[in-house]
Amino acid sequence: MKRIALITLLAANAALLFSQNADGIVRASRDRIKSESISTRSRMVITAKDGTTTERLVDQYAVDSAAGTKTLIVFKKPASVAGTRFLTIENPGKTDDRWIFLPALGKVRRISSGEGSGSFMGSDFSYDDVSSADRGVDEDTHTLLREETVDGKACWVIEAKPKDPGYQYSRMVSWIEKDRSIGRKIEMFDKKGNLLKTLELGNIEDIQGRLTPRTTRMVNVQTKTSTTIEVEIMKYDDVIPEGVFTTRYLETGRP
Repeated sequence: MKRIALITLLAANAALLFSQNADGIVRASRDRIKSESISTRSRMVITAKDGTTTERLVDQYAVDSAAGTKTLIVFKKPASVAGTRFLTIENPGKTDDRWIFLPALGKVRRISSGEGSGSFMGSDFSYDDVSSADRGVDEDTHTLLREETVDGKACWVIEAKPKDPGYQYSRMVSWIEKDRSIGRKIEMFDKKGNLLKTLELGNIEDIQGRLTPRTTRMVNVQTKTSTTIEVEIMKYDDVIPEGVFTTRYLETGRP
């Protein structure tokens, strides 16, 4: 009995060690870029099942603060979506606050946590996907599965299972470069355990001393649609007025 107990204890300790290592790898990837703010201009291309595309021009601003990350997304073109603004304010340990302003409605609307899996502006990204860059490591249970190569780079392959049963995905599997801690790919599975989406990051360039993916592509393998975001302009550490990250700015477009 003592031997069985010892084997069980060793197995439990090994599982704990793997979990701790996986947490550390994910945390290093999330914390890889040190910056007080990020400003970008991107081109979003939404591809339908029949191959037709819709293109949008999008600006994004984000700042880090002691209270958490604040992110603003502004749609500039085409005219059908111009003036749409989306704000996320991270609340560590609690649900993020999210609001959207749609010019056609002329008012700000809060996005509830139950709407997290809904499509963000007709793209293959959900509201939760847009906020996932700020997802806390402690919100998931991580397991180191194996090692694989992506584009010639050795990667850790790590599974994340949400602790919140209400989260839109049952699990996520990530490929993270071993030497540079850059996330390269994520597979997301639906509640039935079927592959739903794949996210790939590429075209990595040195921008102001930070290795940064310029291309993000989300593919919905079930609907056969995709959304590609190409970053055209990116600046780190620009001064962004605090008033930009308010519901008043969402409504007026003025800080």
